[in-house]
Amino acid sequence: MIQNYYNKKYTDGFFNVSSNNGFLPIKDPLKVLPDTYKELQLLIDNLYVFQNEDKKGILAIPNEIEKAVSIIPDYSELIEKEHHVFVLQALFRAYTFITSGYTLELSYQEFIKNGNYGVARRLLPQNIAKPLVLVSKKLDVYPWLDYHYAYSLGNYVKKNDQEGLNWQNLDMACKFTGSKDEVGFIMLHVYINELSPLLVSSVMDFGKSESIDNVNKTLKLCGNTMEEMNKRRREMWVASRHENYNDFRIFIMGIKGNDSIFGEGLVYDGCFDNNPQQFRGQTGAQDNIIPMIDIFSGVVDYYPENDLTKYLLDLRTYRPKCIQDFFVDLRSYYKANPVLKTLEKAENVEGLIYLLKIVDEVYLFRNGHWQFVQKYIMSNTKYAFATGGTPITTWLINQIECVLEYERIIINVINNNHSIFDINNLVNKELFTSLEESYNRKKQLLLDQITELKSINYDINVVYMKNDELKLNDKSI
Repeated sequence: MIQNYYNKKYTDGFFNVSSNNGFLPIKDPLKVLPDTYKELQLLIDNLYVFQNEDKKGILAIPNEIEKAVSIIPDYSELIEKEHHVFVLQALFRAYTFITSGYTLELSYQEFIKNGNYGVARRLLPQNIAKPLVLVSKKLDVYPWLDYHYAYSLGNYVKKNDQEGLNWQNLDMACKFTGSKDEVGFIMLHVYINELSPLLVSSVMDFGKSESIDNVNKTLKLCGNTMEEMNKRRREMWVASRHENYNDFRIFIMGIKGNDSIFGEGLVYDGCFDNNPQQFRGQTGAQDNIIPMIDIFSGVVDYYPENDLTKYLLDLRTYRPKCIQDFFVDLRSYYKANPVLKTLEKAENVEGLIYLLKIVDEVYLFRNGHWQFVQKYIMSNTKYAFATGGTPITTWLINQIECVLEYERIIINVINNNHSIFDINNLVNKELFTSLEESYNRKKQLLLDQITELKSINYDINVVYMKNDELKLNDKSI
């Protein structure tokens, strides 16, 4: 059993999992690379599609990326001597954007022509491959576009330095299209994570709490923070228009699981003995909020044993090592000290209701994400795989099923212990009644959607309309 995980340090100098920083960098990322790498920065500045009304970027012009990449110096010798983690992160960010842009530009051009994801380039030139592999080793991550160091959490730039991380105050240091939809889409994730210090604090403080009052205080903070995060998440419907998601989605597709795009993989010229490599693509599933709460609350104990769960656990490795270490210790602690059993043993009915709310917020987060998939992806393309290489129609359903099963168990614990709990005098009875009532609708929604998706020619509009029928449309919750 891990003792005092909440007193350990989980940091790599860029991230520091704590009540001060949550899952965000310890300070704002670099906006641009140091002048030493000016040719690389110039390419990043000119890479994205929509530069301005009079100018299109490199990725907008067929095959222009080949010429642009060919003149970039091999910065390997400089990177060998580089130790500043914020510079290394900015280098990794730049090289992974260039790598995805270079390989997937052909796919993008094919999509522009006919709406299909075309075949990617499958050889990365040595002048890009070697420094990328080198900097990825220094950061101890895979040499491919990720969520933390590259596309999202390490990629924001404040428009007004005096203001916070509201998505409307953020731009991207590196971009693929540079459209408002791309910026809004990924910067909203940063905006949600602005609240992650409170969430991490609630989880860490729970492990230190000895009195029931303090236990309930931390659980209430956790649930309320998750509720606020869900409110921010729902702003996605405004921040990034669903009909335009495919304009930039192609550039965040991964190698692994996307065989029709990358075949056997990508050759990093001069690296890995020139054997093709496969890495999963950038995805919101690499975020830390839901995985942490799954572990803390006990949802993780209800993950089904199947390939979809294996994909989920595989994605855990696509995180900074300091965050992976935090998850390992957190899991060890709460596997030995399950929150549900701790609350039940203490006859802490108020705490159980707060736990139910936390798990329900996980459901709302996942089901909201599932609705995003329905509108942003499935309504726009028949391509059957997500950016992380997971199957689009079953991936989130797998996790939603286990969350609802855990909700059922918590509800039963409260309802089946009349000798311990007086149901008529429950603290927060109204909250419990509301959660209990909505459970059946949530279960029915999932069953109805699964039934429709089993049809050979399923209609995604029918799947989506079920959300309205059962009063669970993410836009109106």
